[in-house]
Amino acid sequence: MKDRFGFDWSKIAGTQFWRRPQFGRRMFFRHVASAVGGYFLLPERPMERIAKAAPALANKAKNCIFILMSGGPSQIDTFDFKDGAWLPQGLNPANYGAIRWPQAAMPMLADRLDSIALVRSIKAWALVHNLARTWVQIGRNPTLSSSRIAPHIGSVVSIEFSKDASRALPAFVHLNVTAGPGAGYLPPEHSPFYVSPGGGGMANTTHRDGQARYNRRLGLLDEMTAGLRASGELGASVHETFAFQEAARKLTYNPDVDRIFTFDASERARYGSTGFGNACIAARNLLRARSGVRFIQINQGDWDHHENIYVTSGGHLLVMRQFDTSLGSLLQDLKNDGLLEETLIVALGEFGRVPGQINSGKGRDHHVQQAALFAGAGVKGGRAVGATDASGGATKEPGWSRERDIRAEDIEATIYSALGIDYTTVRRDDPIGRGFEYVPFSDRDLYGPIHELWE
Repeated sequence: MKDRFGFDWSKIAGTQFWRRPQFGRRMFFRHVASAVGGYFLLPERPMERIAKAAPALANKAKNCIFILMSGGPSQIDTFDFKDGAWLPQGLNPANYGAIRWPQAAMPMLADRLDSIALVRSIKAWALVHNLARTWVQIGRNPTLSSSRIAPHIGSVVSIEFSKDASRALPAFVHLNVTAGPGAGYLPPEHSPFYVSPGGGGMANTTHRDGQARYNRRLGLLDEMTAGLRASGELGASVHETFAFQEAARKLTYNPDVDRIFTFDASERARYGSTGFGNACIAARNLLRARSGVRFIQINQGDWDHHENIYVTSGGHLLVMRQFDTSLGSLLQDLKNDGLLEETLIVALGEFGRVPGQINSGKGRDHHVQQAALFAGAGVKGGRAVGATDASGGATKEPGWSRERDIRAEDIEATIYSALGIDYTTVRRDDPIGRGFEYVPFSDRDLYGPIHELWE
């Protein structure tokens, strides 16, 4: 049954998460209510933007690679590592300056920590996968009625930067999934372009009867629709259809695009021979090609380990090694190419995991405390922003100017600021007439960038 915000709570009631005593209704509602309540207890927003000076922007990046570690990685085993009796043998944790790191599980990233900053004072708003995943991708509460029109962060980047009509690829490319938050109310050309690269080139960009037949059919179609295209009486949806056709034509029989998604077995092996590794190669190639892509999201799944989190054949240890090999190779290649300094890399999940001793299933359940990895675009590496208590379950030192837990909205503002986008922007073209804020409550300065990453 859906509530007045359009959220279907029945989808949660039967889940394993809902049945867990330590993560049942009381804890879920406590955290979601804090988010929803915080949004609605504030005074009504004015319809006009309050005049104020433009915010100071980091303006360090031309591109962003956003890695969603889907399922919720354990912060105390990854970016906020804690020693304890629960750790398996051979993990070989080591100190790299002030950073404690699982060296055996992520050795390549250990060698690149000088380019990496770890943010440890992050707290998720919710503990349900789909809800929390959507939250970090749109930077706002998905259960609010106004969020139904909210675009993905990448779609906002797209509308800010996709001025070059000659480019073949969209500004927002989403790798390794086929669905997710889209362009919201923004024009459809700012939707994510979904690709699952395998190294064999761009799929579905040639015609089964050959290029000559394809070109003849396109010519016939152009003759038949010439009058319609020139007509000023057609609705917006028809013009959008023609725009999609034009975008598709730029991808067909295009050797430059095909080369981006073509890589051999040795390259795949260097990146780990995984789907995540293939996506990292494609991301590198997209940036190398100066293809017009500005925001790349990569999804890496398999972080949801309520049971057997430390088994050697699976669990977190396997996914950590895959993450390490692929991201470590990507960081090194981007650095060698001179692209790392203009590319912000952000990696995090939708929430974290319960710290301390593992549960009866030898795993870890959902937890609001989480941590993230930032690299590139002038981020000062080899350090952590914020600190948690001894267990890793709560923030002890926020480590940034707002002196509170960092939220998904703050990470959204950080991405925009790094790209030189005014995160306080309020668009006046939304269909519900309230004004669409790039970051919620921009007129209240409720959220903002983590500028300490560059200080």
